[in-house]
Amino acid sequence: MDARALMDKLVSFPTVSAVSNLELIDWVEDYLDGHGVKATRVYNDDRTKANLYANVGPEVEGGVILSGHTDVVPVEGQAWDTDPFTVTQVGDKLYGRGTCDMKGFDALALSAVPLALERGVKRPIQIALSYDEEVGCIGAPFMIAEMRQHMPAASAAIIGEPSMMKAVSGHKGGYGWRVHVHGFEVHSSLMHTGVSAIMEGARLINWVNELNAEIRARAPSEAAAQFDPPFTTAHTGLISGGTAGNITAKDCTFPIDFRLVPSDDIADYRDRLFAKAAEIEAEMQAIHPETRIELTERFHVPGLRPEEDGAAERLVRQLTGDNATHVVSYGTEAGQFQAQDYSAIICGPGDIAQAHQPNEFISVDQFQQGEAFIAKLVDTLVEG
Repeated sequence: MDARALMDKLVSFPTVSAVSNLELIDWVEDYLDGHGVKATRVYNDDRTKANLYANVGPEVEGGVILSGHTDVVPVEGQAWDTDPFTVTQVGDKLYGRGTCDMKGFDALALSAVPLALERGVKRPIQIALSYDEEVGCIGAPFMIAEMRQHMPAASAAIIGEPSMMKAVSGHKGGYGWRVHVHGFEVHSSLMHTGVSAIMEGARLINWVNELNAEIRARAPSEAAAQFDPPFTTAHTGLISGGTAGNITAKDCTFPIDFRLVPSDDIADYRDRLFAKAAEIEAEMQAIHPETRIELTERFHVPGLRPEEDGAAERLVRQLTGDNATHVVSYGTEAGQFQAQDYSAIICGPGDIAQAHQPNEFISVDQFQQGEAFIAKLVDTLVEG
């Protein structure tokens, strides 16, 4: 199967993060086995999802990891002109959920398997496919830890998120908490005797607004200045709670998420968040002692720090000819590889502007650039 046929197959699996990815993993494992390559799975706790990794070529150090995620975002509520789980070419665009983010790159990585074996690479390609990237990069750390323990150490990890085949050497970190405000219900005519979880939660959300204003007023650090925007941001995008318009809300839940520039310390923001929640909680409990604010960590995605003379960056610049500096404000699994002492870089086909959109697509030209990139990578590994 060539890279296009592989993408067609991968896109056909509707691996939205809310459901299992095991049907896709089964297929990939069979594909690798057909080439004599043994794959290893790393399951989630209830074994409904799995990461998969494999070593293609000699069991020696100095190989290159090609890393991608298998999950995609939902299509419900989006107006698609084609079947989102069938790759459809219209003109110079290949439409389908995941064509850009990022089953296109997954297909390219798998297409490297027979090529690497036929050419006789002296250093291996290591395939790494994860689950639940789209909901907080949850699955990859377990896989990366096992790869560190059981695989020959790779010299570089290429995370193929859509970057228009540019070498992206830095990204922001992502950290998120789930806030559950527990109030006390009374009729709203007696609201002074109750505690509205919604209204108290709104105080914490307003603190997020005030924190953003404070951060924006600071002069950006040298590291932050590369990003757009050049500062850390905090955000609440959902809220749920309440029983009726005339009852003080018993419950209110919402997320608070941070996107941190690599030079900022999450501990500072975490401590301030918890301190503000404790301040509001004390005032709630002065009215009714059973009320409280519960904070639960949802995800923790470390940022990707630009490396000084990093092996991954050198390799990708050599393969692409791109010598410009690129950083992005979204998070990826690249920071997780770097946190486990891999030299990591982002480079993949497609435009991030297409990710998560209705009528998501990758251009034929970008996909072909990805194929050329893989061929050059194999050439490099054949040379040793």
